[in-house]
Amino acid sequence: MGCSGGAPLAAKAIELNDQATAALARGDLETADARLQVALEYHPRFVEALTNLGLVELERGNFARARTLLARAKRINPDVAQPHHGLGVLEERRGRLDRASRHYQEALAVDPGFAPARANLARLYYNAGDFERARSQFKRLTEVAPDEPLGYTGLSDSLVALGRSGEADVITERAFALFGATPELVLQEGRRRLRHDDAASAVSLFTLLIERGDDYAHAALSWLAVAELARDRPRYAVSAAERALDLNPDAPVAIYALALALHRLNDGAALKWLERAQALEPGRTLIEQALAARRSEKTSAQ
Repeated sequence: MGCSGGAPLAAKAIELNDQATAALARGDLETADARLQVALEYHPRFVEALTNLGLVELERGNFARARTLLARAKRINPDVAQPHHGLGVLEERRGRLDRASRHYQEALAVDPGFAPARANLARLYYNAGDFERARSQFKRLTEVAPDEPLGYTGLSDSLVALGRSGEADVITERAFALFGATPELVLQEGRRRLRHDDAASAVSLFTLLIERGDDYAHAALSWLAVAELARDRPRYAVSAAERALDLNPDAPVAIYALALALHRLNDGAALKWLERAQALEPGRTLIEQALAARRSEKTSAQ
């Protein structure tokens, strides 16, 4: 999330900012803060260091202080992408997605090659269901950051959402050729196999990631639950979904899979989970059908 320095400043200030960027990436906020404070002693108008200090405060939850620092960095030099991007991250954390999108667009207007802003903008479009804009931004991301898998996985997901799964498969194969079996691409390939009704093979891929204890693990467990549903093994699906929800209580795929698995098992908790799944993503046919059946049974029992 940090910004490396490249301005014509004292070499030590740039070195400290770069070291702070690494500390911020590790989550070592105290070290990042100390290094940035010294960098700013060298040069109080060091835009990248001010931006990074704003990001440190953002990680601490000090939103007002973060905004002050980021806005100051932007005033000093509005022709640098980093402060615009930092303000976008701040607004996104506060749930103001339209404002975040505008800040990311401002960052790209300054520097079209600034990959973090393009990745975040693409993700916002995708999460909002604007898959064509997401596809366009992820495609551009593969051009400005060709060494990062994110552009390829996002592009593939966007193409699937647009009903262009054949093109998505080509992108996934290209990414595997470039990057090998990275965690994000193992997930991508497992989902591709699910689309092609090869659930058993997908299970073998998802299982590779489930012990990691990180975001990849809860995603893999969520999709493992979906794969077990496809194999008509609802008890296994329940187990995988519950493990995913232990890691991330709001994982939507896990909630979806758990709701359907409990419904198939005729479990009394199914109605609650089906209602939660519907609230997260209205219009899912299988959820709507299962929910209607559960509510009908409840009415009949009364």
